[in-house]
Amino acid sequence: MISSAFDAVIFDWAGTLIDFGSLAPMQAFVESFSRFNVDITIAEARIPMGMAKRPHIAALLAQPRIQTAWTQTHGAPPTDADIDAVYNDFIPRNIASAASHSTPIPGATHCLQTLREHGLKIGSTTGYTRSIMNAVLPIAAQQGVTVDHLVCAEETPSGRPSPLMLWHNLIALNIWPAQRVVKVDDTPVGIAEGLNAGTWTVGVALSGNAFGHSEADIATMSAQDFATKRQAAYDTLREAGAHCVIDTIADLPTALSQRAAALHKTGGAA
Repeated sequence: MISSAFDAVIFDWAGTLIDFGSLAPMQAFVESFSRFNVDITIAEARIPMGMAKRPHIAALLAQPRIQTAWTQTHGAPPTDADIDAVYNDFIPRNIASAASHSTPIPGATHCLQTLREHGLKIGSTTGYTRSIMNAVLPIAAQQGVTVDHLVCAEETPSGRPSPLMLWHNLIALNIWPAQRVVKVDDTPVGIAEGLNAGTWTVGVALSGNAFGHSEADIATMSAQDFATKRQAAYDTLREAGAHCVIDTIADLPTALSQRAAALHKTGGAA
């Protein structure tokens, strides 16, 4: 049934396929800024998530509080050279942290297997560089998470929210039209990538950046705290324009089956 509506799914990685809570980049951002004597919080580091990492650092340095802290510490506002310096410090930290956070989201392997059994192709885009993904891919593959194509940050002229990385996947996979493609992501900028490409978009709330907690964190939360934070994550992705929001990738086959059934019932009308 899924194949009656869709030909391919394009996934994000951290917070979507692997790394429950999208934890790997956070400590690396905090540590790199600390290296330059500017303290940032994990909550601040999460704000531009989904972007390529150099634009992410530039966006952090443009935040008024962080820009002020940088200016007070260094005697001048941050420059392009400063962005490069933080980025160069960040990348090796993120390579190490990404490798240690490459565990698949529960249900990811079964989800990918199910989609392939329905004949769908599996593509992916990421805000990680190729050097970071080279550390991630072998570990993820050992646990059953593989894709048919991957496009990394800085491999297209523009990153998210532009559709270019996603379109690169469609060319490589020989898939069209974009309306028969699904983009799955845990960040608003990743949802925007899918919308700008013309795909159907699915936000993953509980495993990703919008919720921002590990499974161990969830186990110790009160029911009220969990419900409040979960609803906020859903709201964030819906406000970004996601056509559908689910807890994790484990729920994707059911969501796609329901979408395919709805399209069949309406004769393919959106």
